[in-house]
Amino acid sequence: MVQFDEQLRRLVTEACGHPPGSPQRQKLLTQIIRLTASRLWRESTPYYQDALQQTWLYFCRNVCEGLTGQIYDANYGSVITWLNAYLKRRLQDFYINQNREQATTVPLWVRHSTSGGTGETIDPVDNLAASPQTPPILENLEIWAKRDSEGELRRTYIKGRPDVNCQVLILKRLPPEVSWRELSVEFGLSIPTLSSFYQRQCLPRLRKFAELEGLL
Repeated sequence: MVQFDEQLRRLVTEACGHPPGSPQRQKLLTQIIRLTASRLWRESTPYYQDALQQTWLYFCRNVCEGLTGQIYDANYGSVITWLNAYLKRRLQDFYINQNREQATTVPLWVRHSTSGGTGETIDPVDNLAASPQTPPILENLEIWAKRDSEGELRRTYIKGRPDVNCQVLILKRLPPEVSWRELSVEFGLSIPTLSSFYQRQCLPRLRKFAELEGLL
């Protein structure tokens, strides 16, 4: 494990020695992600993939420049420890948000407008300005979803709602993602309906793409 950590540190140093957005840095960052993906914290929660996407985005933005957070410092721990700490924080945020949404969501047909708002836990990542350089992994994912070369994502939709398909939801859930609450209002569907469809139909296709890219 010590030897593996040293290998990652060398790759990080080498990657950060190249200009942001350069092919050399992108290649090395992708190599680091492939090496670390199988060693990160894993759990079977439905929002795990969302949290993992945010973690890779955080990694690409902060491992060298610290664009949206604390820059990685090898003196404080390994790359794995750094990424796991962030991933677990995001998972905790998703857990809190999910519990809040389940507690406050009622079916649309009995929902009444109320004055005032409910307290909301806000993920600091949601308020961060987008980085000038899109991380290559997320850029490739966005290209894949938009292209949908075989039309599979567009063909997979909520019954009776072809406008609410996997292509639309995957693109909206890419960082900085649109919240389930906002999507519920936009499409006139309940949060559980949208979230359940995303988990059952969209995430498996997203996971298949990640596996083909060597990220899982």
